[in-house]
Amino acid sequence: MRRSVTMLLALAFALPGFPLAAWGQTTDWSQAIVEWTKPHAPFHIAGNLYYVGTGGISAFLITDPKGYILIDGALPQSAQAIAANIRALGFRLEDVRYLLINHAHFDHAGGLAGLKRLTGATLLASAGDKADLEAGTTAGRPDLPAFPPVKVDRVIRDGEHIRLGAIDLVTHLTPGHTKGCTSWSFKVRERGRSLDVVMACSITVANQNLVGGGGYPNAAADFRATFAKLRAMPADIFLSFHPDIFGMDAKYAKSRAGDANAFIDRGELARRVDDAERAFETELARQRKAQAPK
Repeated sequence: MRRSVTMLLALAFALPGFPLAAWGQTTDWSQAIVEWTKPHAPFHIAGNLYYVGTGGISAFLITDPKGYILIDGALPQSAQAIAANIRALGFRLEDVRYLLINHAHFDHAGGLAGLKRLTGATLLASAGDKADLEAGTTAGRPDLPAFPPVKVDRVIRDGEHIRLGAIDLVTHLTPGHTKGCTSWSFKVRERGRSLDVVMACSITVANQNLVGGGGYPNAAADFRATFAKLRAMPADIFLSFHPDIFGMDAKYAKSRAGDANAFIDRGELARRVDDAERAFETELARQRKAQAPK
């Protein structure tokens, strides 16, 4: 069931004018929201990195004795589920020092306001997404629902290090999906090994206008720069903010069965980027053809 819904969502994201309507918007997200809010048990990925998201939206917790970093807020109604997952792992909400967001769409930014209240954490976000987060809407995207606005406490820049105790999280601006789409890299130690982790922001077109309209004229160029940037990054563990994008269910099952290397795949990031770039070029050609004079 979830795979079929994911395929329908991919179509909804990819095809302008996909015939859906609800939430006072031009798109009916009701079935997606059902899938995205399904509960999922929290679990250990590697080192000091944990999954605390839902069955359909990823959220990650990075821990250190001096405090934690929580990445992604999921939907508004998922804030309590993420908080419960953090507690279930034995961690305290009040020890979350930083709250991060990969991009300002409702399914990732919706829970930020609630999580900020629950944790008291400092919200860091890119300049490109700050205005949308504080407005509670994604500018130029009337197909996307609004979400609770949230104040950004500090703007983070490309290449900035977010340090907390031994955590050293490097910020990578990877725009295209949104103007401020943000990825991160850092190292974990697992069974005596140092592993490179990349948490990639979405690299799907997702109904983004690539031919100069919609208030984002540089979208196509930004996507191409993002593909090149991500492809050059080392990644023993690739993660993203929808579980299907990194095959979480299969990896989780292997991990539960005792496979200590379930999440390690040094070629996955490059494969995912290659797939996304092919889909991007196909969609760009389609949009150019649709825009060409008849």
